[in-house]
Amino acid sequence: MAEFFATFIMVSFGLGATAQITLSSGTAGTFIIVALTWGIAYFLGITVAGGVSGGHLNPTVTVAVAALGMLPWKKVPFYLLVQLLASYIAALVVYILYRPMLNIVDPERTSTNAIFATYPLANVGNFTCFLTEFFAAAVLVVGFLALQDQHNRPIGRQAVPAAIGVLVSAIAMAFGMNTGLAINAARDLGPRLLMWTVGFGSRVFSLNHYYFWIPLVAPILGGAVGGIAYEGMVGYHHPTRSHGPYPEFRY
Repeated sequence: MAEFFATFIMVSFGLGATAQITLSSGTAGTFIIVALTWGIAYFLGITVAGGVSGGHLNPTVTVAVAALGMLPWKKVPFYLLVQLLASYIAALVVYILYRPMLNIVDPERTSTNAIFATYPLANVGNFTCFLTEFFAAAVLVVGFLALQDQHNRPIGRQAVPAAIGVLVSAIAMAFGMNTGLAINAARDLGPRLLMWTVGFGSRVFSLNHYYFWIPLVAPILGGAVGGIAYEGMVGYHHPTRSHGPYPEFRY
């Protein structure tokens, strides 16, 4: 339940900011506001649940820490299901709150898909988008692991959620243009399913040559590679660390 609540908070804030800016045609903010809000959203979510569920909020993190032995694989399906369900419910809440404006701005539901899910920038190919999501997710996981690694240069557990929020905002500002930056399969698929169920149609999956699979697959693969890279190039080499199993991932 903690992971559900935390993911719900995170996705609600992120989608809410995107909806507000999109439906106001930019008069209520800019892309920078969206990037900062997603960072704050991660901060809030991790603060809420970090000590209970680990505050993953993201299948990318869940799979990466499981691959490193920091989470039993038997728990992974439950984390992924909860993250997806929370993202769907958060998208539903945002849809209900902004439905009156959606009916004015996009009554046919053809031009506001990017409020809820990510799509590539015009003239950016899907291969480039895959690489973008892969790399950004790898950076995210490296940051997650470095910030909770007590054998590195710990900043204090109380500061970790805020630091991760800054990390997420920085990744969005640096690499968000090509794809809108999902780096989170649940955050993308849950709202995409919501769009499909409330009348946006099957095009939410078929647009841009069936782009929908890229924000599902690329972040998870990138996160796993990022986790392995951090362990192989940094974590394993701490002179004070016992090279036994990791403790379960917690903040």
